[in-house]
Order: sequence, then C-alpha cells, then structure tokens
Amino acid sequence: MKIEYGCIGERLKHSFSKEIHNALADYDYRIVEVPREELESFALEHSFRAINVTIPYKEMIMPYLYSIDAHAATIGAVNTVVNRDGRLYGYNTDFYGMKSLLDFAGISLRGKKVVILGTGGTSKTAYAVAGAEGARVILRVSRSGREDAITYEELYARHTDAQVIINTTPSGMYPNIFTSAVDISHFPSLDGVIDAVYNPLRTPLVLSAMKRGIAAMGGLYMLVAQAVRASEIFTDTSYPSGELERVYRKILAEKENIVLIGMPASGKSTVARLLKSRLGRTVIDTDELIVRRAGKSIPEIFAEVGEAGFRELEAEAVREASASCGVIIATGGGAVLRSENVDALRENGRLYFIDRPLEALVPTRDRPTASDRAAIEQRYAERYDIYCAAADVRIDATGDSEAVSKIIEGEFFR
Repeated sequence: MKIEYGCIGERLKHSFSKEIHNALADYDYRIVEVPREELESFALEHSFRAINVTIPYKEMIMPYLYSIDAHAATIGAVNTVVNRDGRLYGYNTDFYGMKSLLDFAGISLRGKKVVILGTGGTSKTAYAVAGAEGARVILRVSRSGREDAITYEELYARHTDAQVIINTTPSGMYPNIFTSAVDISHFPSLDGVIDAVYNPLRTPLVLSAMKRGIAAMGGLYMLVAQAVRASEIFTDTSYPSGELERVYRKILAEKENIVLIGMPASGKSTVARLLKSRLGRTVIDTDELIVRRAGKSIPEIFAEVGEAGFRELEAEAVREASASCGVIIATGGGAVLRSENVDALRENGRLYFIDRPLEALVPTRDRPTASDRAAIEQRYAERYDIYCAAADVRIDATGDSEAVSKIIEGEFFR
C-alpha cells in the first residue's frame, strides 16, 4: 500500500483529517484503514512520505520507528510519522492540539483536580498536558483499572470533587453518537469538560455540561490544531498565526448542520429548499422521512397510532438526521417538544427558530395539530417559549422565505 501523505487507523469513516489537510496544503492526503494484523507490514514497508496515526495505533506504531522525539517519548504516544530516506521519525502533535483546545475553550487546569477518561495514546497526551498546565491532581479512569488507572466505580465513590473532566475514550463517537462515558450530574464541582471526540461536534458529555453552564467543548479544535502542527512537520515549514483559526472555522462550517425549527406553516421546508439551491447541501425533512418510512401520510399515522405514536416515529427520524454532518434539517413543528430531540439535533447542528408571526401562519388539513385557526393559535401559545429556549438563533420571519434564507445563510457563515 503506497501513499504520499495520509492518516492511518483501524476505523476512519468518521475522519475529518483529509478536509483539514486539504485546507492547509497542496498535497495528496488519504484516509487509510489498516487492520491490526497488517500494521506491522505497513510500518516495515514505510511506503509513504508522512502520515498521521490515530486510534488504536498511537502506541503500537512506536516499535517500528527509527527515532522518536523527546516530547513524544515522554508522553509515550506518537501521532505523526515522517519518512526521511527510509527511516521513520515519530512526533506527538496532540500535545499542542490538546493545549490549544483548552486555551480556546477557556478552561484552566492549574491547581485543579483533573479526571481523564481512558488510558490510550490520547489519554497519555492529556495527562502530559495536565501536568504541564499545573493540575493539582490527575487521575486516569478505565473500566479495568489497569495501567495505574482507577475504575469508574472508584471515580463515582471517591472523586466526585473533580473539577475538570477530559474524555479520551471513543464513547459518544460516530456512529454511536448518543452515548456518554460518565454522568456528570455526579460531579458538582465541575467547571470544565473537554471531549477529544470531534464527530459529533458536541457529544452528549459536552451537551450535558453546556446545559449546566459548565465550559465545555468537543475535539474539533484539537484535531485542527494538531493537524496544523503535523502539516508543518510534513512540509518543514511554519504557517501564519491565523491559519489555525481560519481552518477551524472553515471545517466547522462545512460539518455543522443548519437545523430549522418552528411552528407548522412557518416555512421551514421552503427555506430549506432555498438554502439547498444556494449552498448545495442535502436537505433532510424529518416529516418526509417519517412518511417515507411508514408508507403513510402524517394524518394517517395520527389516525392509526395517535400523537404519542407519531412522536416515537419522529424521535427515530430526528436521531437519524442528527447523525449527519453538513446538511440542512427541516423539523416538524413538534420535534422540539422532546428535550432528547433537541439534544440530538444540537450534537451536529445549529438550531434556527423561524419566528413567523401568528397571523401569517395558515392552518391546513395535512397538519393534524394545526388544522384550523383555533388549533394553530393554541399550538403557538403552547410552544413559543419552547422554540425560543431550544434555538441557538431566533430569526425574525416577518419577511418572505427568500429573505429568511438569506438571513440564516449570513448568520451561519458570519
């Protein structure tokens, strides 16, 4: 297997690395899934110029390297390998990435009790960063408690005074995006949460912290920061100081979903189509997804299983849509009535409330909960505050759908 530049790992369908490196430099960067039994032959052939290394090979690659820089050797993990005249040199740019993420999120570790979930290569990096940043206590957690780690049972029993949690496990990572390694409600002293997972953009762990007013951030900024440093090593150059921020904003905009919420008849589907025509993004309409799956119209579904049954189908459709990246999601009027739907949509999305005035909402028979004027007025009174609370951005929709779509586009790419 011969490549010029790339990223190797065991499962990489979720990887954003190619887009990041393509935004940084003009070289052919590829994503290569290497089975464990083939890692040795890949390393010994070293038919590449430079690669990034990710889960689970950050430690396993080390015996095949001619030289490991002191920083990576101290950490005990390598994520960047350069082939120089047939000899492989290893580096760790995750340290720079993790420190950059903490700084960007505004989370200080100095003098604090820091808990690191996981014991793999990224965990070792997080441990080194926490030590360098002056953490008072640093604990690593694993299911087995091996490698000088404590168990999750010990964590809950003795260390609920943790002030910062850093997740380095795959928990919450695509495709299993609705899982969390810990329940942070057990940690009343928390003032910071970092998750190295970057797909989804906001894991359940991060969202749970954000809902509690705790500074929290997913791993995309870390991924971009380490890639910038790795690319500098690849090309033996230095990028301008603003390059990290530029590439991060670019990748975030490409990967984040535009999610439209609001009353029935507020124009969500029309606005979605207008955005699609200008941005070239796929549109996922959750009501259409439900109809397609059920093989029945929404009024027929309501007639057969009632609103409760429909809401179950809606929750499934929302979860499916939320796992996508870089799409436009038009939701049904009642989708935000369940908090778990809002959480799912927030994992990869920015939620826009299309706030169309009540007098502009026209009831129609194909909307069972808003089929006449009295029903639509009642729904408006019941739901308005819920839409406002769920939204990241409220859009004044007194204008036509074209104007609304332009406002959303301008805000999203600001």
